[in-house]
Amino acid sequence: MVVEIKEVKTKRDLRKFVKFNYELYKGNPYHVPTLIDEEMMTLSKDKNPAFEVCDAIYFLAYKDGKIAGRIAGIIVHESNRIRNQKHARFGFVDFIDDDEVVDSLFGAVIRWAKERGMTALHGPLGFTDLDHEGMLIEGFDQLGTFASIYNYPYYPKQLERIGFEKDLDWRELKIYVPDSIPEKHLRIGEIVKRKYGLRVLKFKKRKEIWPYAYKIFDTLNAAFAPLYGVTPLTPKQIDYYVKMYIPMLKLRFITIIIREADDAVVGFAITLPSMSRAMQKAKGQFFPFGFIYLLKALYSKPKIVDLYLIGILPEYQHKGVNSLLFNDLLPEYIRAGAEYAESNLELENNNAVLSQWKYFKTEYHKRRRAFIKHI
Repeated sequence: MVVEIKEVKTKRDLRKFVKFNYELYKGNPYHVPTLIDEEMMTLSKDKNPAFEVCDAIYFLAYKDGKIAGRIAGIIVHESNRIRNQKHARFGFVDFIDDDEVVDSLFGAVIRWAKERGMTALHGPLGFTDLDHEGMLIEGFDQLGTFASIYNYPYYPKQLERIGFEKDLDWRELKIYVPDSIPEKHLRIGEIVKRKYGLRVLKFKKRKEIWPYAYKIFDTLNAAFAPLYGVTPLTPKQIDYYVKMYIPMLKLRFITIIIREADDAVVGFAITLPSMSRAMQKAKGQFFPFGFIYLLKALYSKPKIVDLYLIGILPEYQHKGVNSLLFNDLLPEYIRAGAEYAESNLELENNNAVLSQWKYFKTEYHKRRRAFIKHI
């Protein structure tokens, strides 16, 4: 049968686009689904403020009358301006292992990108660095995290077949929780705190974190700016993410470092109990029962902790501020009985981040790739 490509134009088609991922990975023990309504918000042009600064298009591939693949094409104009390039992105991509389906999906996005003057297509990437990114190329037998993509082993093989090459890789580590904080970590933390006039903030009530919520994202913008594919979040995007994420945080697992002189956020770590098994049980639905699984995971004593977002202002990087963050968080992990933390994505060339784990037992267990093809 000939593959038919249809552009997603209605809300009904968009829901089909989102749900195809769940259908393709139904029963897979390593795949962690997102919440359907949350993904719908991300992809909806009237709800996600990213569409004020991005263009996007979505395609569904049909074969034998059934959906056989999906793909999004995205142009982040500010990213292109900053980097003086004309790149389109592909993301939210899934497909059966079928050459014709893959050729048709990527062909549709390439035509769309070329019509808009783009000269390369790279991904998987989203609208922002907080969307899912990176195609899994190693670690297919490892449980995913709610912040990352899981895909079948045939995905990267198909991309290489149609001419995509490596652009950059991310590594992921298991960082095993020690019985106590390394002595050197403690010493470095105390020295850094005194030298730079820093203070560690903890929160007992959610209302206490709100005065720092927007400052956290300002620090994130500054810390992440040099990284691959990152574009500073606009004020409306920050507002969108603050309202989405702050209510779901576990306060014990958050640490903020401020500069006492002016209350500026120098560094932060937002970590969470692993939500992976809970997301699998929820099956993409918050109601009627999904929220029970998610709340139970959030307030449990987890065996696995996800290091979701960690950022330090550029002028304080390489100065031991990360020691302060983990000197505060490690006792919480130890009290919870956590066995290890999932690093999530760390760029293979980001030596500052990779080197911060040198005092801990680690295990490299996943690798993800951004592919690129010049068009």
